Amino acid sequence: MSQSNGRDTDHGPAEVRHRGAVTLRRRALPTSTADERLLDSRGRADWKTRDAWRALRILSEFVEGFDTMADLPPAVSVFGSARSKPDSTECQLAEQLGAALARAGYAVITGGGPGVMEAANRGASEAGGLSVGLGIELPFEQGLNDWVDLAINFRYFFARKTMFVKYAQAFVVLPGGFGTMDELFEALTLVQTGKVTRFPVVLMGTDYWRGLLDWLRDTMAADGKIGPVDLELICLTDDVDAAVRHIVEAEAQLSAEQEAIREEAVAQTAADQRAAADESREG
Repeated sequence: MSQSNGRDTDHGPAEVRHRGAVTLRRRALPTSTADERLLDSRGRADWKTRDAWRALRILSEFVEGFDTMADLPPAVSVFGSARSKPDSTECQLAEQLGAALARAGYAVITGGGPGVMEAANRGASEAGGLSVGLGIELPFEQGLNDWVDLAINFRYFFARKTMFVKYAQAFVVLPGGFGTMDELFEALTLVQTGKVTRFPVVLMGTDYWRGLLDWLRDTMAADGKIGPVDLELICLTDDVDAAVRHIVEAEAQLSAEQEAIREEAVAQTAADQRAAADESREG
């Protein structure tokens, strides 16, 4: 006769959620996320007490992320839907992309979930590259896919989003939903406003994105809400090699520009030193 320890074992394994060293199951599972509690305007009475402690937790997420990601090789963040099926076109494209990026010497960063993210992580891992997953606490537990080599779980979206940008040389965006759109337009805004140095943004899945790009050109740009040059921030392709080549060439161009700036600074310093020496001799 088996021992149930007072637990109902007829409903399969209990849902599990991990928070660092803490494991939560059943009644210990929270009914809301840390982001939700932070942004809930109904809890004004708690702002002066709880939010001060939350600031320390937020700081710890940045410290953990910075410390973990600091030694990462050049990387590319890949986004797309968690709902995409493994045999879908976008998942097949993501797996090929992950492998191509790994062969080009890039680590691949995703949200660590299923669908497109898992496919990109798998492609990178199987090709011998470093596969990174940045998970997020959600009301429904997705969990990190099995192809992630290096994983960090975040409570706060804004801490996680910083890591996607700070440690990536480019974004590649495949078909996805609101979360994918959020990452896409944040990247475009950061580039447009000069908050990040040249940062390639590649859209893959021409049929999926065509309507959006038509609207950006025919409505947003036509109405003067963005400039024609802003549309050039986006590279649209279904060709994996073309996507990787665009990223590599952008990085090479940026490196050349930075080297030219350094050489100009060195030349200017040398000229200033010669001028100072001439003045000293004449004096």
